[in-house]
Parts: sequence; structure tokens; C-alpha cells
Amino acid sequence: MAKRPQLTGRAAILAIVVCAIAMSLAYPVREYISLRRSIASLQAEKARVEAEKQALLERDRQTDDPNWRKKIAKERLFYCGAGEKCYVVMEREPVKEQAATPRPAEAPPWYQTLWESVRAADEGTGRRAVTGKGAPAGKDAVTRKEAVPEKAGE
Repeated sequence: MAKRPQLTGRAAILAIVVCAIAMSLAYPVREYISLRRSIASLQAEKARVEAEKQALLERDRQTDDPNWRKKIAKERLFYCGAGEKCYVVMEREPVKEQAATPRPAEAPPWYQTLWESVRAADEGTGRRAVTGKGAPAGKDAVTRKEAVPEKAGE
């Protein structure tokens, strides 16, 4: 008896058709899922905006109340109604220690610092930047750990 092959022509054609259907449905399904996510995020944003709108409408309705206006005028603008005694509490004079606190010296403008560094380099009084191991910094040195004076022999 001859053995039948496991993969017949019909099975191969069926496998190709199933793969073609799966390939043709992959992109639309991916787009569908992407659009559903987009719709969900837009609905969440819409709900947030609606809640903000309702809060603003409530605040707008509140401004129409004359009692609310008086209350806010007293709180924020320190208004005093007719026949009312209003007091304003002032802070004490600043303590002399606080007034005598020295201010940190302001940094000079960038162009002054640049010009001083150019002049120092021209006169040879500048400092050479070094890397972590103590070797002079080259063109590709990025960090400047400390500055040491330039030696005459270098």
C-alpha cells in the first residue's frame, strides 16, 4: 500500500486562502481598534470639558447674586459698607536684621566675563581647565572639574 501524502493540494490551497483572508483583515482590524481608542479618549475629553463648562456656568450664576458680590468685595477689595466699622491689620515694621541682610553680588554680564577671559588668555594669566585625571583638557573635554594655574613648562 502506498502512503498518502499528508499535505494534499486541496489542503495547501485552503491554507493559502485562510492566510490571504487573515492578511486582508489585519489592517482594517488594526484601524478599527485604533479608532475605538481615539473615540474613547475624545469622549473622556468631552466629559471633562462639559464638567468644566458646568462649573463655569455655576460660577456665572453665582456672580448674579448681590450678596455674593458684596462678600467678594469685602474679602478681596476690603470694601466697607455704609454704617460698618472696618479694620485693616497692618504688619509690623520689618526687623532690622532682615533689612541688614547683605544681598548676593550680582553676576557680571556675559560679555564682560567673555572679554575678561579673552584678555586673561591673551596675557597668559588664565587658568587651564582639567579633566578628572589631572590632564589638560583637550578639544573634546566636556566637563571642567577644577581649574589649576598653567605651568610655565607646559
